Amino acid sequence: MMAIAAPNKTMGDHMPHRKYLCLHRRVPGERQQPSAAQMQEMHAVFNAWKEKFKANILDMGGSLKPGGKVLTASGVTDGPFAEAKEIVGGYMLVAAESFEGALEVARESPGLMMPGSSIEVRELAGP
Repeated sequence: MMAIAAPNKTMGDHMPHRKYLCLHRRVPGERQQPSAAQMQEMHAVFNAWKEKFKANILDMGGSLKPGGKVLTASGVTDGPFAEAKEIVGGYMLVAAESFEGALEVARESPGLMMPGSSIEVRELAGP
């Protein structure tokens, strides 16, 4: 039987009880590839951010591949559509005591530093 690790805790033994979905968005278009030195710096900043908020990050989520399908009651179509002003590029789940706490995690996210990037933060309705 596999052991399950205990969740990270904050503020003593108290675990934040609200969960938030962070949708990473960006303006469509080509982005410049960073140099090797820039990539190394970005990884260091990302790792420091991840360590600082390790008790809040429930699921780092990940990037989304381009394309996909849109399902409606009348059928399935290709999507997202190219005329979109923003593209959802990834997601993350965080735990925090308040909306402000979730915004702090998102605000300090290194991904927000990219030109044209934004993060939409939404509280989950259920557990």
